[in-house]
Amino acid sequence: MTDTDQTAFKRVLLKISGEALMGDQGYGLHPPTVERIAREVQSVQRMGVEICMVIGGGNIFRGLAGSAQGMERTTADYMGMLATVMNALAMQSALEGLGVFTRVITAIRMDEVAEPYIRRRAVRHLEKGRVVIFAAGTGNPYFTTDTAATLRASEMACEAIFKGTKVDGVYDKDPVKHADARRYDTVTYDEVLQKHLGVMDASAIALARDNDLPIIVFSLDEPGGFKGILKGEGTYTKVHE
Repeated sequence: MTDTDQTAFKRVLLKISGEALMGDQGYGLHPPTVERIAREVQSVQRMGVEICMVIGGGNIFRGLAGSAQGMERTTADYMGMLATVMNALAMQSALEGLGVFTRVITAIRMDEVAEPYIRRRAVRHLEKGRVVIFAAGTGNPYFTTDTAATLRASEMACEAIFKGTKVDGVYDKDPVKHADARRYDTVTYDEVLQKHLGVMDASAIALARDNDLPIIVFSLDEPGGFKGILKGEGTYTKVHE
């Protein structure tokens, strides 16, 4: 039995960074942290909400960092895309360990480990109650996983993007460094772009604005935070028109 009628959204995309999977480590995957996030996803899925995910790859390899160190940018970006596939497979394993049916769908074909991206098939997985994890970004260099998240959320007709971060919303400056940082309850797409608030990169924000897709920024470290927001509780910032 689900209580989807009590939630604000029926279908959402959860975007998390690769660094969120590191736990307190400086690199790679921390299995207990991956499982904790999987449990958050499971709790929302049990509410009857259809969930797709995009996970970054920065805990393994970041294309921009490789490029900055002299690596050819296109090659570095493809390496970053492969890192997102590793994270997606780790999350799939954690979710299926909890009994949640999950599909990893990649923008770069690698049929032995995941399905290729076919929009109608991905939508059908969601309709059947499976969690869908989109990996390998957009399949193109020079585009971030933020842009991939906005693109896939638009294609899947998601009602919102949930951006899980280390802090409980969008601030006018870094709250870790500045005690007087002010949190926004709501902020417009244009304000995010004009004030360089760092929610997502500019192309992702512009795509969300053009498709009227709200972005909800919340703390992934808050136990039950993802589920709470869907029930109308908790602290977060909503980015919308």
